[in-house]
Amino acid sequence: MQLHFSPSTRSITICNSSNNNGGFGESMKIKLASPRISYRTLFYTILILAVFLPFVFILTALVTLEGVNKCSSFGCIGRRLGPTFLGRTDDSSQRLVKDLVKVLNQVNSEEVPQGLKLPESFHHLVSEMKSNKYDAKQFALIVKGMMERSEREIRESKFSELMNKHFAASAIPKGIHCLSLRLTDEYSSNAHARRQLPSPELLPLLVDNSYHHFVLPTDNILAASVVVASTVQSSLEPEKIVFHVITDKKTYAGMHSWFALNPMSPAIVEVKGVHQFDWLTRENVPVLEAVDNHNVIRKYYGNHVAGANLSNITPRIFASKLQARNPKYISLLNHLRIFLPELFPNLDKVVFLDDDVVIQLDLSPLWEIDLNGKVNGAVETCRGDDEWVMSKRFKTYFNFSHPLIAKNLNPDECAWAYGMNIFDLRAWRGTTIRDTYHSWIKENLKSNLTLWKLGTLPPALIAFKGHVHPIDPSWHLLGLGYQNMTKIEDVQKAAVIHYNGQSKPWLEIGFEHLRPFWTKYVNYSNEFIQNCHILE
Repeated sequence: MQLHFSPSTRSITICNSSNNNGGFGESMKIKLASPRISYRTLFYTILILAVFLPFVFILTALVTLEGVNKCSSFGCIGRRLGPTFLGRTDDSSQRLVKDLVKVLNQVNSEEVPQGLKLPESFHHLVSEMKSNKYDAKQFALIVKGMMERSEREIRESKFSELMNKHFAASAIPKGIHCLSLRLTDEYSSNAHARRQLPSPELLPLLVDNSYHHFVLPTDNILAASVVVASTVQSSLEPEKIVFHVITDKKTYAGMHSWFALNPMSPAIVEVKGVHQFDWLTRENVPVLEAVDNHNVIRKYYGNHVAGANLSNITPRIFASKLQARNPKYISLLNHLRIFLPELFPNLDKVVFLDDDVVIQLDLSPLWEIDLNGKVNGAVETCRGDDEWVMSKRFKTYFNFSHPLIAKNLNPDECAWAYGMNIFDLRAWRGTTIRDTYHSWIKENLKSNLTLWKLGTLPPALIAFKGHVHPIDPSWHLLGLGYQNMTKIEDVQKAAVIHYNGQSKPWLEIGFEHLRPFWTKYVNYSNEFIQNCHILE
């Protein structure tokens, strides 16, 4: 008997092979029912099993490794992994987290023991954990101690950086000192360096109010050269410019030599020393004598961190305290601006410039601004896009916890900028600005310098109160010497850019991307600059 399956497996034929002729004998055909499962269904079933079974194997292995052996596979999977898929943890994990938080809270309120040995680094911590079995609290204390140590080191490093920056800003660079010495020597040996400034025929122009008069007090010859050169080169009418450069006695010869040997024609430059103003003596100006001789002042400058508890002070406040102790704030040159009406009795209007500014546009329109009877045309510093620089109000400069300050001043009153100011000297002469300035400096000395940080702006803010006319901020861009976030586009379009702050462009600590706006006006081909190695 033989069985024959049809190709579709839907029928079977049974044959009797007893026929001698080799053919089939009697046969019977049986038809089978259609299969219940299609090939497609079978294929997908096998595919799903191929994917799912390894997954089940892995989950079962994980459950086994976790020590769950007394439950069915799917029961363990559901109980162990279900909460994880839903973003939750089981009871043991929750207890672990709660215990950890409890230990951290406990350690947070405790002091790290003095004798606790702290690993030098995270690598050492891991090594010690392998050899020493710490409990949770001891481990948390060690980590806290390491974090506190790191914070102290970072803080000390920051204060050290600020102190070094303060000394760098207060010191005179070797090149600038060399320039002053060489020019002073030239003054004594070269008749051209001693020639009269300006020439005799131009002397009447020094008091001619049809000219544009600039006043520049400074003892920095290189900085003065940049201010004058940038003003003249940016002017549309340089022949109408008169510069009155005022310096101290020790720098006078060198300053005179520079402008005698490097004339800024067609502009007119006058160089005078404070010793050449007969009335400007400490006997006639008692406040300056008091500032110079006051014991509190001497003590203030004897210790750069006097009264500063570094554990309770932020680096920013510390930097501000250091800057306030810059010796320039007790310099006679720094107080000269309050005597402008007496220094130039024949002039009606002047533009005052600090020596850390650069002039980029023609300033002649400043003389056309109507100050509406005010004395001081200045840029206000309490509003503007740059919140770091243009956010200065009276509370920035004064100690309003002092009753004298709280009684007389408004903390929210807008401050204004020194460094580029238009002064109407005629209007000024009818006021008591200078007397007010002197009286408040005396009050600050009586109060042991507790009314404000030492400087000329705070007493000027009081003295010029009610006498300031705001001018457009585009005339005077500040902050290039104490922050480097100023947009280059704003620098490029400003009429006057001011490197107020410690990072002067002639110092190594100056900001590199802001320095070229200043160095472009340095005459690097000059033999004195080359000999003193003042390099571009």
